Amino acid sequence: MTGPPLSFDDPPHVAEIRAQVRRFVEAEAPAPSRKRWDQERRWPRDVYAKFRELGFTALTVPEEHGGAGCDLVAAVAVIEELSMAGPFLAGPYIHTAFYGGMNLSENGSEAQKAAYLPRLARGEMFFAYGLSEPDVGGDLASVTTRAERDGDTVVVNGAKRWCTGADWADVIYTLVRSGPAEQRYRNLSFLLIPADSPGIRMQPLTHANLRYTDSQDVYFDNVRVPAGAIVGGEAMWNRGWEQLAGRALDVEKIEISAVAFGIARAALAEAWTYAQERVQFGKPISQHQAIRHKLVVAATRLQACRHMLYAAAALAQAGRPCAIETSMAKLFIADMGVEIALACQQVMGAYALSDAYEMERHVRDLLGMPIVGGSSDMQKNNLASLMRL
Repeated sequence: MTGPPLSFDDPPHVAEIRAQVRRFVEAEAPAPSRKRWDQERRWPRDVYAKFRELGFTALTVPEEHGGAGCDLVAAVAVIEELSMAGPFLAGPYIHTAFYGGMNLSENGSEAQKAAYLPRLARGEMFFAYGLSEPDVGGDLASVTTRAERDGDTVVVNGAKRWCTGADWADVIYTLVRSGPAEQRYRNLSFLLIPADSPGIRMQPLTHANLRYTDSQDVYFDNVRVPAGAIVGGEAMWNRGWEQLAGRALDVEKIEISAVAFGIARAALAEAWTYAQERVQFGKPISQHQAIRHKLVVAATRLQACRHMLYAAAALAQAGRPCAIETSMAKLFIADMGVEIALACQQVMGAYALSDAYEMERHVRDLLGMPIVGGSSDMQKNNLASLMRL
C-alpha cells in the first residue's frame, strides 16, 4: 500500500521489524481477507498463529522471563504496521503484548511473572481488560464490582462492560472495589481472573468499529480466585490505583494511539493512490487543486501524529515522566484521525461508501477513536489537571 513519502526515522532494528511486519501483512492479510474478517466480526486465528512465530509478542517482556526485553518503540511500530490492515491482527497482538505482557512486566508479582510472562512472550495467551462498568466509563475510581477477602480466597461480585475479547481471552485483568466506596482511590485492586472461572457469565455487545471481535458484558457471581491472583501480590491489595495511574496508563494511551495512527495512515494511502488513478475532466483528480489540498493537509496532519506518537513512546521507553505527552498524543491522534478519515472519504466520493474499497471501514474505525481508550474530553480534563490549570 503506497502513500505520501513521509519520514519514518526509525532506529535500524525498528526499521527491520517494521519491514518484517509489513511483508507479513502483505502476504497473509490481503484486502479480500480483511473484508471477510470485518463482515464476520472475527480475527484470523490461523494467520495470528503464523504471526506469533516472528517473535514480536516478546517485545514487552523482560529477557529473564523469556522475552526480548521491553522495547516499547518497536512494539508501537508493530501495532502501527498491523493496524494498516485494520484491527484484525493488531487487536489480538495488544491483548497479548500490552494487556498481558506489559502490565505484568510492570505490575505483576514474581510468581505471576514466572507463571504468565513466558507464555505471553510466545504469544500463547491473551488478556482482556475488565475496567469499565455499566455505570462507570472514564471515572474508574468509581467502580462498584466488589472483591472481598475470604481467608486465602478473593470473592468477586459485579459486572464489567466493554470487556473486549473476554470470550476468547485466558485471563480478565479486572479492576475491583476492595474496600469502602467513599475512599475511592485507596480501595481499588487488580485481579487476574481466569475467563473460564465458575460464576462468570457473558453477554456480547456488538459495535460498529474495530470489528475484530465483539465486546462483552461480564457478570461475576461469587467468582472465587486465590489471593495469589491479586496483581502484584497481597501487598498490593487496595493499591490498584497506583498500578492504573502510573506507567500502565501511559502505555495504554500510546498503544491505542498507535492503532489510530496506523488506520489513519492506511486511509490516506488508499485515498492517495485513488486520486492518482481516478480521472475526471481529462486528468487525474490529484491534479485538481481541491483534491490535492485535502491530501497534503491530511499528510501534514499524519506526520504531526507520527511525531507525537513516537516522542511519547520514546519518553515512556526511557522511564521518564510522560503523562502529559501521552495524553496529548491520544487526544491529538484520535481527533486528527477523524479529520484525516473524513478528508480521504471526500476525496474518494461515493466509492468511499461502498465495499469496493476499504475506506468505509477506515472511517468507521477512526470515528470511534476519540471515544475508546480514554475519550478526548477525558484527555482534556487530564491535561488541565496535569498542567495545574
